[in-house]
Amino acid sequence: MDDKQLLRYSRHILLPQVGIDGQQKLLDARVLIVGLGGLGSPVAMYLAASGVGHLVIVDRDRVELSNLQRQIVHTTNAIGVDKSASARQTLQALNPDIQITTFNKTLPADELIEQVRQADAVVDASDNFATRFGLNRICVEQKKPLISGAVIRMEGQVTTFRADLPGSPCYRCLYKDMDEIAETCSETGVLAPVPGIIGSIQATETLKVLTGVGQSLNGRLLILDAQTMEWREMRLRKDPLCPVCGEI
Repeated sequence: MDDKQLLRYSRHILLPQVGIDGQQKLLDARVLIVGLGGLGSPVAMYLAASGVGHLVIVDRDRVELSNLQRQIVHTTNAIGVDKSASARQTLQALNPDIQITTFNKTLPADELIEQVRQADAVVDASDNFATRFGLNRICVEQKKPLISGAVIRMEGQVTTFRADLPGSPCYRCLYKDMDEIAETCSETGVLAPVPGIIGSIQATETLKVLTGVGQSLNGRLLILDAQTMEWREMRLRKDPLCPVCGEI
């Protein structure tokens, strides 16, 4: 690290749990973020600000006016622009030292597998079950940490799946195919800061995974009810009959 980096990341370096070695791990890390909406926005911004050396961001949509209520990586001037391009501009302005790779499309299976293979951690900030199921399967196969979040209305949930650690549950241990509810924020609404709360926790979990600091949410699901501002924690166990990670 040069003098400017030592100053930029000084508040991390001051933490005994992180220090120079931990910050160097972040600088050397590569993270795949799928989705640049309400969740992906704070995730990408905090990881960029924290000095994660290479961010790979994937989103096929363009910025719309209705996005701006919660998708803080985008601005009014970016309306009509690809979200990946809009996010790149914001993130590079925030931290010009990091490398950013963008994909303005839904990645075919072979490309997604390759991007997961190269990543040190994967963040699921998508908004549909098909993407979540597919990304989970690849992370299990590639033994990559998957940091998962979801929000709707005034509710959110977040956890970390550690396919790289033996005995860890995966997303399919939590949700089966029949569990999908075809509700989206565009149909039911979402309170603006709620994705920011969950996305910030996803970013925190990602930094912890990359540096090895603390205890991750592996095996625990945090559930937020923002209307009453109450958190619940649900324990997750590996399902031996899970079609993705089970022993069948």
